[in-house]
Amino acid sequence: MTRALLVIDVQNDFCPGGALAVPDGDAIVPRINALMEEADTVILTQDWHPTGHSSFASSHEGKAPYELISMSYGDQVLWPDHCIQGTEGAAFHPDLRADGDLIIRKGFRAGIDSYSAFFENDRTTPTGLEGYLRTRSINALTLVGLATDFCVNYSAVDAARLGFDVHVDLSACRAIDLDGSLETALEGMRQAGVQIFE
Repeated sequence: MTRALLVIDVQNDFCPGGALAVPDGDAIVPRINALMEEADTVILTQDWHPTGHSSFASSHEGKAPYELISMSYGDQVLWPDHCIQGTEGAAFHPDLRADGDLIIRKGFRAGIDSYSAFFENDRTTPTGLEGYLRTRSINALTLVGLATDFCVNYSAVDAARLGFDVHVDLSACRAIDLDGSLETALEGMRQAGVQIFE
């Protein structure tokens, strides 16, 4: 199998001090850098929201971060404003080797969020990553990054659904764990056929 390393959203806003900090989010950077050294192909994703994105709580009067609302494409968690295009918060962590073969930017359409590296949250609008992998004859992926229970989870499940051989290396991931979301995500990934390594 031809395997690629898929590095999910290791950005300043998801690290300590950021607008949507994942606990110990920066602690995984050395491990990811080591994995990047060994990988033949490295793909990075970058959350890339316009100002006023519909997933921001600030875009909905009277709503607070982490509330759940219904959007045209389904349920949506409302987040603090984060990873706004061109800001320091949207930049990759300064210690990350951000020199991969491809960067996929997601969440840039104002009216729809995008957790997965493969599809926006409507589950049908593609990011183009699948086509890139197919043309490169890549059929296996190792996923690392932030956050385990959201963007890593959605990306891993979509990759497995598309027929890729998928591993998630938890030593190079960290979770938000919102109301038990980590355990739910781990179980969902396992049921989808994702292999999870501690």
